Amino acid sequence: MKVEELARLCHEANRTYCELIGDKSQLPWDQAADWQRASMIDGVLFHMQNPSAGPSGSHENWLKTKAADGWVYGPVKDAELKQHPCVVPYDQLPIEQQLKDALFVAIFHTFQFQLKE
Repeated sequence: MKVEELARLCHEANRTYCELIGDKSQLPWDQAADWQRASMIDGVLFHMQNPSAGPSGSHENWLKTKAADGWVYGPVKDAELKQHPCVVPYDQLPIEQQLKDALFVAIFHTFQFQLKE
């Protein structure tokens, strides 16, 4: 399995989870914006380099990347304005968002041994 394949798997799981909690804003991998796919790939690469990082570490890496790209807190996710309601410390995320990070980490660890760069 290549990094992009695992990122796709994580994205699709994330998209399905988001739909289950009422967020229908996520598009399938092939239709997702480049920045969304790059974010998932970055998450996989981060966990490859930091295998003991848990869900909070995953979120902190995501926050760092978002901040570097100019994203700020906003009450609604808006890619044009680069605003996102999850641009807050991990402990301030709603439990549903914390679980999304936990799902990502669990999927990564399930498949990490099949990764080939």
